Amino acid sequence: MVVAARKDGVTGSPLTSSPVSITSTAQPGFLDGWLSRIPLPRWALIAVAVAVAFLFLLFLICIIKCCCCKKKPKKKERVGLLAVSSSTTANLVQPEMEDLEQGTEQKWRGKLQYSLEYNFRAHELKVGVKQAAELKAMDSGGTSDPYVIVYLTSDTKRRYETKVYRRTLNPVFNETFTFQVPQAEVPESTLVMQVYDFNRFAKHDIIGEVRLPLAKVNLQHVIEQWSDLAAASKVEEEQLGEICFSLRYVPSTGKLTVLILEAKKLKRMDSHGLSDPFVKVHLILNRKKWKKKKTSVKKNTLSPYFNEVFVFEVPFSQIQNVDVVISVWDHDKVTKNEPIGKLFLGCRATGNQLRHWSDVLSNPRRPLAQWHSLQPPEVVDKALGLKSHLKLPLTSR
Repeated sequence: MVVAARKDGVTGSPLTSSPVSITSTAQPGFLDGWLSRIPLPRWALIAVAVAVAFLFLLFLICIIKCCCCKKKPKKKERVGLLAVSSSTTANLVQPEMEDLEQGTEQKWRGKLQYSLEYNFRAHELKVGVKQAAELKAMDSGGTSDPYVIVYLTSDTKRRYETKVYRRTLNPVFNETFTFQVPQAEVPESTLVMQVYDFNRFAKHDIIGEVRLPLAKVNLQHVIEQWSDLAAASKVEEEQLGEICFSLRYVPSTGKLTVLILEAKKLKRMDSHGLSDPFVKVHLILNRKKWKKKKTSVKKNTLSPYFNEVFVFEVPFSQIQNVDVVISVWDHDKVTKNEPIGKLFLGCRATGNQLRHWSDVLSNPRRPLAQWHSLQPPEVVDKALGLKSHLKLPLTSR
């Protein structure tokens, strides 16, 4: 028992005491001695250590990005192109401006279906505007208000317009127009069908057009076909200008109010490149001149502002028989005043003029303003077919 105890004491005491002395005194003494040399509190040392670790981490991330990301080859290509002086290489790399313009103009604009029929005995060319499909959207809502203008290059003064169709890219027109064309002039003429987007308060935007040289068309048979719309030709006939006016009709009182607002882009009539415009407003009843009024003269301008109002008494029983003729004139003190352009509204009108007139009658007591393009005076006079220049008396209500 004594021997066993001694063995336990001899063998047990070194095993329990030596490990404790090695682990508890050597390592903490070294760290404490090293940290005690730095004259900073323990919390400041911890903050510095965290900051150093964060900066080291950012440094590693930057190195990884620089090594992994490849350089773009565009810089090398640009340097190479600057050193090349060959015109052939430049043409292959950089397209011509004409090619860029053609690429822009060849964007899809829609297509138009039409028919052609020529009567050799009566020398009449009948043009049928059938329908359009997949038109380019011109309005912010993703639609358009399309209508078609049809004319021949041999007689640009005679123009026809279809009705305006609201908020559609696939309008169905089904309208036919007749042109008097001698057979000898047919090969020299080109049929032009232009699709426009209607806009009440601004200039109408052209969507596209179809130009068909009649010399390339076999008119021995009736033709009906589709054609893609192309960009509008830059060479057009002379523009006479535009005018904006408002109409208001009150059936109960029989008062028709015409407010002449302004005009723009008028034709230059004077030698110095300007005009002295004024506006005449005529009322035509049963194809006879009835009443007229005119604005003041605006000197030396192609964009006059009038803001002048005229009130006519037109009984409700006669409103369907009245045509309102708006004409712009150039004032001249020495010679006779010359007409710049005309247009008329009424039940016999067509296109935008008919649409404006219909809106006025459909919305009584409400003034409706709209821009209109001026037409050649002789074309409007022929369409009106005036019988005489005598005033027709009519009792007003």
